[in-house]
Amino acid sequence: MKISTKGRYALRLMLDLALNNTGEYIPIKTIANRQEISEKYLEQIISLLNKAGYVRSIRGAQGGYRLAMEPKDYTVGMILSLTEGSLVPVDCLQDETCCNRNNTCVTREVWEKLYEAILGVVDNITLQDLVDKQMKLVPYDFSI
Repeated sequence: MKISTKGRYALRLMLDLALNNTGEYIPIKTIANRQEISEKYLEQIISLLNKAGYVRSIRGAQGGYRLAMEPKDYTVGMILSLTEGSLVPVDCLQDETCCNRNNTCVTREVWEKLYEAILGVVDNITLQDLVDKQMKLVPYDFSI
């Protein structure tokens, strides 16, 4: 399983909004500059996040984006599932009809445990956890 740039950048974008969670709307250009990510690519990603209700937006010269909820209310799993789709490592965990060996396949248990482990990580880390770790690692400079 490999997380795409869309998933990685969505998480960075949401973390940026969480670190700068003052209630003000932040222009996508500002986020793109801070994160060193293409503004065009971030526009595509923020559109997904906006449609899902993860961010709020205002149009116009003073427009931009902000989190729709508190950072503690988002998990890494929510963001990755939105951008990546399912996080299952093999198709047979989603579609039991994809293989006629489903009932007798002992390797399926390996994939089930792997999937449970993945969810155990991504569903138990919140944006707030990442904010807290970022602040301990490198105190964030809000003037950037």
